[in-house]
Amino acid sequence: MGPLSARLLMQRGRPKSDRLGKIRSLDLSGLELLSEHLDPKLLCRLTQLQELDLSNNQLETLPDNLGLSHLRVLRCANNQLGDVTALCQFPKLEELSLEGNPFLTVNDNLKVSFLLPTLRKVNGKDASSTYSQVENLNRELTSRVTAHWEKFMATLGPEEEAEKAQADFVKSAVRDVRYGPESLSEFTQWRVRMISEELVASSRTQVHEADSPEKPPEAGAAHKPRARLATLKRPDDVPLNLSPSKRACASPSAQVEGGPVAGSDGSQPALKLEPLHFLQCHSKNNSPQDLETQLWACAFEPAWEEGATSQTVATCGGEAVCVIDCQTGIVLHKYKAPGEEFFSVAWTALMVVTQAGHKKRWSVLAAAGLRGLVRLLHVRAGFCCGVIRAHKKAIATLCFSPAHETHLFTASYDKRIILWDIGVPNQDYEFQASQLLTLDTTSIPLRLCPVASCPDTRLLAGCEGGCCCWDVRLDQPQKRRVCEVEFVFSEGSEVSGRRVDGLAFVNEDVVASKGSGLGTICLWSWRQTWGGRGSQSTVAVVVLARLQWSPTELAYFSLSACPDKGIVLCGDEEGNVWLYDVSNILKQPPLLPAAPQAPTQILKWPQPWALGQPVTKTMVNTVVANASFTYLTALTDSNIVAIWGRL
Repeated sequence: MGPLSARLLMQRGRPKSDRLGKIRSLDLSGLELLSEHLDPKLLCRLTQLQELDLSNNQLETLPDNLGLSHLRVLRCANNQLGDVTALCQFPKLEELSLEGNPFLTVNDNLKVSFLLPTLRKVNGKDASSTYSQVENLNRELTSRVTAHWEKFMATLGPEEEAEKAQADFVKSAVRDVRYGPESLSEFTQWRVRMISEELVASSRTQVHEADSPEKPPEAGAAHKPRARLATLKRPDDVPLNLSPSKRACASPSAQVEGGPVAGSDGSQPALKLEPLHFLQCHSKNNSPQDLETQLWACAFEPAWEEGATSQTVATCGGEAVCVIDCQTGIVLHKYKAPGEEFFSVAWTALMVVTQAGHKKRWSVLAAAGLRGLVRLLHVRAGFCCGVIRAHKKAIATLCFSPAHETHLFTASYDKRIILWDIGVPNQDYEFQASQLLTLDTTSIPLRLCPVASCPDTRLLAGCEGGCCCWDVRLDQPQKRRVCEVEFVFSEGSEVSGRRVDGLAFVNEDVVASKGSGLGTICLWSWRQTWGGRGSQSTVAVVVLARLQWSPTELAYFSLSACPDKGIVLCGDEEGNVWLYDVSNILKQPPLLPAAPQAPTQILKWPQPWALGQPVTKTMVNTVVANASFTYLTALTDSNIVAIWGRL
């Protein structure tokens, strides 16, 4: 398609007219338009245009001077847009469609809400919830930038040049003012710059009112902050009156038990944690009455920079997958699949090359459950970009290989573990997965764990019948394999067959496992166990220590580890979270296993309020912390996501 012409506009415009100024609705969809084809000199003649459809083209940007000041409906679905700031030229816009633009992220959604105060619908959905998020973020950012301004101005000497100092303030604010999740950093830094520049302009007005520059036109209605809604409450405040999908419950301070303080045994002081948010975001039919949906798995998004840590967590249960910012408690995204029950989620980070040759980093979330399907979710763009029909029975768990970002293991009730290569998305942003290996199990696999020291060589799995290991090297000819070694935990015996429903590496050698003995978590050495196996197919693990845990006979409480901090975590049937600092064991394993080590501390269930009464008892099915152990997320069988923060 070449440049637009007045004749084409009159052909595709409504009502039919020989004058562009009378057209109110214009359909330019499916014409393979490029950004340079949108001629502002031609389009600005559409002085009465209220509805414009630019869907299914190849637009990367919108010109910022189209002059369509009366536009109320704009459809830009299925393009290549990478920025939304040009939308501020449409101050009367009420409906906007941006679906199918894979390079737009949640940051752009928030920018849209800030720039277009009259917007009612985005992608066919009510825009009010996003407005609420924007106002919460804007309120906190304004407060922090103002505090930074006051501190900055207090340090200035009288001899410093005001113009240079104020420019330095804007740079320092963008660099130093932080709030919200890493995934929203583009939006927050954008707003920090705007707020900083407004403060500088205000200061200049006070000092040199007569010389104040005229305010640019776009800084009027489009940039004017709306009336701020109530910010998200902390646990000791009154519960928010949120929509059912984002209900929060107030909570008293956490009760903490256990916890020897630092002393001669080398253990660390008890960690200081407080409950931040209690969310009921997986409700069936968005019902606030739902305290029954069971939540099964959660995982923190990989950090975007080396050495950084994430505060964005994905949770699954019922027919929904949610992505939550742990600092604010905001549900950033929610994906629903009617008829599904999600059991597991896993993240990976891919580098994708666009049609224009630009490299983009994608955080992809895999989610699976009852129907045996793996859904690949492009979280930031907010859509499902691939479905793998992986198994005929339910998928119990899945995980990505730490050695290959596109390699995904899925474990099913069909007693098979399959290794997939999901590849990278094509130009239509679709995945084409291929099957690499099939691993047969003798019982249902419950947990998957690539061996930390050789993730591309061996895979561990906790199963209903025990703990097994497979050779997953891809240079071997067999593409279907049986268990190579079964590990047993009974002292002085090789009796196998006991369920292992918790499995995690605490470092490159030490494995934490649960389920082989009531009331204990076992720490054992992979290196010593594997090195001493010889040619045996059944091997007793080399136990380093045992950790005291709940004596319950109930199963399927998943444990996790925070390797950077030497911490093991596990929930229980009373809603408690058991924390173990095992760093001393990792540094100097005992010569002989001693009596089970008590937990460093136990976080008691805080009994949040829901439906006008406290939830006094629940089960914590899984608990996971981010790499820096600043946030801890626990999932319950009563449809409550509990988020704790480290003080």
